[in-house]
Amino acid sequence: MASPKFEKKQFSRNSSVGKGLALIYKFTLMVTKLSHATLYVTDQNKALDFYSKTLGFKVHTDATMESGFRWLAVTPPDQPDLHITLLSPLNEFMYKDEDVRAAFKLLLDKGALGAGVFYTPDCRATYEELKAKGVVFRGEPKEQFYGIEAILTDGCGNWFSMTQPKQI
Repeated sequence: MASPKFEKKQFSRNSSVGKGLALIYKFTLMVTKLSHATLYVTDQNKALDFYSKTLGFKVHTDATMESGFRWLAVTPPDQPDLHITLLSPLNEFMYKDEDVRAAFKLLLDKGALGAGVFYTPDCRATYEELKAKGVVFRGEPKEQFYGIEAILTDGCGNWFSMTQPKQI
């Protein structure tokens, strides 16, 4: 992990140091980017296959801890520093409360978790390519005020907007 950046620089005068004037360097640490995002999935093996083989994401981490908890993370091809963790909330390693697990199961089974937007430079061509690979879409690409969009599902409980932004 890279060392933190010191984005803000501030100098202040402090006349309490001796009789002269001293400049004291101050810095502020800032949150600079998102490094990990979690997608909850019904089946980690199925999700791994979808994100790595179908979408072409790279597997960053696939490790099972002594407890049996599996940490699975992929990275988008053009964003190697964004780790997308594919975690199952359906086991007790994630949530001890059975009611919480049942709520996640209901949402995932219904495909109700909208997880984000995937960028593509050509929505229609990517739609055809992914459809040929068996990806399920909720409809064909449509013109929207922000660009061309098609909604796809990962088969593990999530849906995404796949968008080609409008040229400005």
